[in-house]
Amino acid sequence: MKHVQLQDKKFAPYIAEEQIQKAVKDMAQKINLDYRGKEVIFLGILNGVFMFAADLMKYIDLDCQISFLKLASYDGTSSSGTVKRLIGINENLKGHIVIILEDIVDSGFTIDHIMKQLSGYEPDEIKIATLFFKPKAYKMDIPVDYVGMEIPNAFIVGYGLDYNGFGRNLRSLYKLDEN
Repeated sequence: MKHVQLQDKKFAPYIAEEQIQKAVKDMAQKINLDYRGKEVIFLGILNGVFMFAADLMKYIDLDCQISFLKLASYDGTSSSGTVKRLIGINENLKGHIVIILEDIVDSGFTIDHIMKQLSGYEPDEIKIATLFFKPKAYKMDIPVDYVGMEIPNAFIVGYGLDYNGFGRNLRSLYKLDEN
């Protein structure tokens, strides 16, 4: 892995593709054990979750559906603190088990917004699965049920995560090089 340049920012190698794939597979195994014999609706939060959701589904051995919700909360390299609903929920979630798929959870504002929105759909259970979790940045009391990796509060790109729309296609993870 080598440094990458995205627009005006330089990013240093951080987490290799192989480590990411192991975390995805390990999470899928936990979800498979917890929900064996049950139907699950996975709800992926776009845009960043597309790579994680695709890879996770390859290892899920459950009767399941997947759908996507698109929200935005970032502006450049920092969270805007507000969440805008861009694409809504079209599935009947009443009485179902829902697992929210997030690429990354940092402040928790997006999760809080989604949980409030989903409560009106009356699912039996809502769980949260994120590939990357920044515990020091997390400001909510909502439990994050499945975590692929805990990471420091650094700005990262790759594996679906972006800087101004760029870098999502990188297979590994890179962090902002502050030097």
